[in-house]
Amino acid sequence: MFANLTPTVRTLLIANLAVFAAQTFFGGPLFAPLELWPLNGHLLYGIPPFEPWQLVSYGFLHSGFLHLFFNMFALYMFGPDVEQVLGTARFRIFYLVCLVGAAVAQLVVGATIQPSFQSTIGASGAIFGILLCYGMSFPRRTLMLIFPPIPMPAWLFVTFYGALELFYGVSGRDPGVAHFAHLGGMAAGYALIVYWRTRGPRRRRN
Repeated sequence: MFANLTPTVRTLLIANLAVFAAQTFFGGPLFAPLELWPLNGHLLYGIPPFEPWQLVSYGFLHSGFLHLFFNMFALYMFGPDVEQVLGTARFRIFYLVCLVGAAVAQLVVGATIQPSFQSTIGASGAIFGILLCYGMSFPRRTLMLIFPPIPMPAWLFVTFYGALELFYGVSGRDPGVAHFAHLGGMAAGYALIVYWRTRGPRRRRN
């Protein structure tokens, strides 16, 4: 089952599982400085300040087993194909850009549109970027929704989830989830794909 995993996907799965095990063993408060805290969070007593490393570190923390499971399952399902399409080096860059893009989107929204002093954790922003790239790379592949179990082409699957995230983010009906971070990961991923495409095919130097 794991024989077809690509190098970066395998490393990310191991890293996320290891960090979650450490969270479970040592307790969540120890990892609070690694969570993504709002830019103005330090104005409240007991709220850790924002630090630059949180733009990446937050993506390796998860709030519970189901949070970890769904993110890692999506990485396992879509990550290998995307890594094969982009190549290992570009996939690593892509994952990092989506992760940081999601964090920046969450920080901006939390400081302007929907003020919040809560932290953000999870790899979902990068996962949504991978999902977008998968839909763009394999638009006609059939994927299945979980609820309800309806088959649809990948491009429609990605569009549906993007629209759903936008709806929940704007309506505020699901405040416990960083929907704008998901959208930020998709937007950052799309921008990077467009940038790579405008540069044309990569050429080897001799």
